[in-house]
Amino acid sequence: MTTFKKILIGIDDSKFAKHAAKTGFDLAKQFGAAVGLVHIIEATYIPSPVTDTTIGMPIETGVSMVNVEMLDIQNHISDDIIESTIKAYGEGLEVTHFTDYSSTAEGIINCSKAFNADLIVIGTHSRTGLDRLLMGSVAEHVVRHAEMPVLVVPFKEEV
Repeated sequence: MTTFKKILIGIDDSKFAKHAAKTGFDLAKQFGAAVGLVHIIEATYIPSPVTDTTIGMPIETGVSMVNVEMLDIQNHISDDIIESTIKAYGEGLEVTHFTDYSSTAEGIINCSKAFNADLIVIGTHSRTGLDRLLMGSVAEHVVRHAEMPVLVVPFKEEV
């Protein structure tokens, strides 16, 4: 029987992630495993206006810069998501948390390596068809590129 000593759980503020977090924490309790929580912040870019020195008018350039105030807000939200998840599911467990600033899938994979995880647990939004094609699939990318097992926890909405 495979045992897991370190389980990394990818979270955000969705019901899909909360369902996966509950599953991941339940597994950690069964195996006596340490938990790593990761929340990814994908940087919000604000276009930076540039003034044309010839006519003195602002022009859009496509060049962007991170708005520091927005990053502070995102960090605060990330901390809240992590704290509420630990409070809801983490009683009695050793929990390490990560906040990563990259694409969601790559951030989860990078943190799984840094945590030396034996298992990654993530939720899925169950996107299909055109929606999946346009949005991509974080779960699919993690499954294809992770170096350890990945448990993808589906969430079925009641109709």
